[in-house]
Amino acid sequence: MAIIERVNEPVYEKRTVKDRLKVIGPGAIITASFIGPGTVTTATRAGASFGFAILWAIVFSVIATIVLQEMTARLGIITQKGLGEAVREQFSNPILKYGSMWLVMIAISVGCAAYIAGDLLGTSLGISTLTGIPSNVLGPIVGILILILGLSGSYKIIERVMITLIVIMSFTFITTMIIAKPNIGELFQGAFIPSIPSGSIILIIALIGTTVVPYNLFLHSSMVQERWSKPTDLKDSRRDTIFSICIGGLITAAILITAGATIKGLEVTSAADLSLQLEPIMGEWAKVFMSLGLFAAGFSSALASPLGAAITVSSVLRWGNGMKDKRFKAVFVIIIVIGIISSGLNFNPLDVLLFAQALNGILLPVIAITLMFIMNNKKRLGEYTNSLRVNIIGTIVALICTGLGIYSLIDAINAFIGA
Repeated sequence: MAIIERVNEPVYEKRTVKDRLKVIGPGAIITASFIGPGTVTTATRAGASFGFAILWAIVFSVIATIVLQEMTARLGIITQKGLGEAVREQFSNPILKYGSMWLVMIAISVGCAAYIAGDLLGTSLGISTLTGIPSNVLGPIVGILILILGLSGSYKIIERVMITLIVIMSFTFITTMIIAKPNIGELFQGAFIPSIPSGSIILIIALIGTTVVPYNLFLHSSMVQERWSKPTDLKDSRRDTIFSICIGGLITAAILITAGATIKGLEVTSAADLSLQLEPIMGEWAKVFMSLGLFAAGFSSALASPLGAAITVSSVLRWGNGMKDKRFKAVFVIIIVIGIISSGLNFNPLDVLLFAQALNGILLPVIAITLMFIMNNKKRLGEYTNSLRVNIIGTIVALICTGLGIYSLIDAINAFIGA
């Protein structure tokens, strides 16, 4: 390994900034995936309710996501297999083997199907704010565009779309944050001195839960194989992962900071409310900026949901041919059609959402812990298993994910009983 690093080191030193940016790809898809309408709304509510006090939750979620996504990306590059296949092969006991396979497929597929309607309506909200066309009319149209994009079977097209959407979100939300002129001292205090104000625990869990997303682990392990295939590619993959997810964290933080600086103390029903508070500062541009941001966030998440479900199922069941496989496309179509119909009917499937939340509450710790075992399997990864430092950080993250998963499960059960 040391010889490889010495041989390649001069190459990396000669790279220009432009060359380094060219490695951005799979990580950008993960970032575009976790910044959806739910993330925008959650960050807006967090800022409006508690100012900058729980900004640290975003910092933690970025670190946790980088740690877990780096592992699954490394797994994909070294083994040239997806996480789903690794989960399937990790257990020899039939009950554990098939139990884990079906838990993963059902939890992620139901979750993606449950959330896709919200993603499409969230995407439409941005356009609706500017045009006045109802969201339930625009939702199916956006869904059809995503369906066409997914059926193209082209990784490069999807990657470019996702990168473009991240650029739009970065420009939109970071610009509004700068214009809002937050108090820098309070901002840094909230980011690096953890505190849990009364009544904030639900939003803290929501902020972390919208960033550490189970299906993104499966998505990443498969997507890296479209770009990289050799151990020497690991450095590029890590750069892509760290840079992309940090940008995603910055976008989420920017939304929270803007809300904390402009609407703290006000009740928020959706992220669209933020534009009203920005109008005295930005004038008519406030509505345009927020509409663009919501559209980009919704579209990226709506594209990632069916993609995540299809990749997870195809990886677990060992389907070949990647995104061009007919069975892969069939899963993609089923999920997006569910979204098109649900968004057209303005359907809010509360029971299904609660069920999906409960399943993912179970799935997140299971996947995080299983991933730790997989990444320490020398027969699978050889010298590319986790280092001691990564194992320590990964174990802490897995334990926290377990706590979050248990809390999410209990919350979903209570909500289901209450409903």
